[in-house]
Amino acid sequence: MSKQAYTSDEMMTIAAARALTDGMTCFVGIGLPSAAANLARATHAPGLVLIYESGAIGSKPGRLPLSIGDGILAETADAVVSVPEMFNYWLQPGRIAVGFLGAAQVDKYGNINTTVIGGDYAHPKVRLPGAGGAPEIAASCQEVIVIVRQSKRAFVDRVEFVTSVGYGDGPGTREKLGLRGAGPQKIITDLGILTPDPATSQFTMTALFEGVSQQAVRERTGWDIKFAAEPQLIAPPTGDELAALRAFHANSTGKPGDRVASA
Repeated sequence: MSKQAYTSDEMMTIAAARALTDGMTCFVGIGLPSAAANLARATHAPGLVLIYESGAIGSKPGRLPLSIGDGILAETADAVVSVPEMFNYWLQPGRIAVGFLGAAQVDKYGNINTTVIGGDYAHPKVRLPGAGGAPEIAASCQEVIVIVRQSKRAFVDRVEFVTSVGYGDGPGTREKLGLRGAGPQKIITDLGILTPDPATSQFTMTALFEGVSQQAVRERTGWDIKFAAEPQLIAPPTGDELAALRAFHANSTGKPGDRVASA
């Protein structure tokens, strides 16, 4: 399949879906995370258990939900629990394998900002949707995957507000804070995939999409990004992956990837 046959957003969503495995429990954010998680369940991971902040466990929506309160999540769920039970029993004790989050800003240590940009908290230049359940997801899921389009505006040296902790100031921060989960293990963008360096905890570009150069990555990153010695070339989408993703969007209201929320 030629490169022209799919968009960078489609490639990003499909790469994110591939990061999820069958039988995994996944706490899903709305927007790109939800598109990727539902695509995984519809293709290679039919046993993927989708969990939403509103209390839906095992949701199987036939279209992309508009919000965590979309009725289709409860209607297709195996069970629906209260929000306090979701957080106190399922999330905070570490019972959920992976949290899937979006971001407005993310920095070299995987910290996420979905709160404010510019000015101060009381008088920001831009007030974002806020935290939702993302801080608890980032703290307590066994691991976290972040999906966000790569630009200098989004990929900053240091986030302006830490909504959800990645690796804080570097190695040892999560342990010092007593956070249960391992933290972000992948940042998936429209250029490729970043993973944390085991020594520094800074995110390194370890895989690139077809046709993406290292220079293009540098131009869209707000820190001096490092690369793996031999970055992996990510396989392009298959016909089945594209068909399944486009079917979800065709059944949904709005444009693909319009809504990227914290949780």
